[in-house]
Amino acid sequence: MSIKELERIANELRILTLKAIYNAQSGHIGGSFSCAEIITVLYFHKLKINPKDPLWEDRDRFILSKGHAAPMLYAALAKRGFFSEEEFVNNLRKIGGRFQGHPDMRKTPGVEMTTGSLGQGLSVAIGIALGAKYIDKKSYKVCTLLGDGELNEGQIWEAFMSASKYKLDNLICICDRNKVQLDGNTEEIMPLEPLRLKIEAFGWEVLEVDGHNIEEIIRALDYAEMVKSKPICIIAYTIKGKGVSFMENTHKWHGRAPNREEYEKALEELMKEGTLI
Repeated sequence: MSIKELERIANELRILTLKAIYNAQSGHIGGSFSCAEIITVLYFHKLKINPKDPLWEDRDRFILSKGHAAPMLYAALAKRGFFSEEEFVNNLRKIGGRFQGHPDMRKTPGVEMTTGSLGQGLSVAIGIALGAKYIDKKSYKVCTLLGDGELNEGQIWEAFMSASKYKLDNLICICDRNKVQLDGNTEEIMPLEPLRLKIEAFGWEVLEVDGHNIEEIIRALDYAEMVKSKPICIIAYTIKGKGVSFMENTHKWHGRAPNREEYEKALEELMKEGTLI
């Protein structure tokens, strides 16, 4: 797909996510919106997957470590044909439904791992990458998306050490660096900078991109495929709540659903954005 087509899809995923969270009156909209372009590039350009065969043995694996951004993942899976957009939009967070507040591999086609307890996704991705590289001798890629707030977790840094030790060049970690976590700014709650230097010190190849620039994300992922003998981390600088002016750069929209007036205003902004693509 062209860059413009991918930009259009990212906007459409935001609209689907907005509708689903509004209908559910529950969900994490800020962190879902910040990763729209990242998810779009993965699911509509880069990952080798088959909606007709979700368990295809040679598929690439994606682990959403920041599991609260599940609505954006569901939107992408719906648009790729794993299930219908209508089913997702009308059944998010419904008891007994397929679209839990955090991803559940037992319920939702296309979800590789049940996540939500922050800090664990990278460890899971490392286990899958180890199996692919050293046991099954498979060439598929393993990708995980972290929230920068979960970098507060010690398990993440243990995982960084482990991935480097085993030279997991089939592992790509993307950090959604929107600098806003549950209850404030990351640098006020637990400073992460200098983040790139820290991760490089753990033996990783580290790239930095504008996480809303489709072309930059593609270039970084293309480069990641050429790196040998070390894992790759892409720090994607993003805006929490990206796409809706009153939701951007604030923790107040971390886990809140819009009321009717806010929903209509947000939808109007996203629809207007879509006409420019």
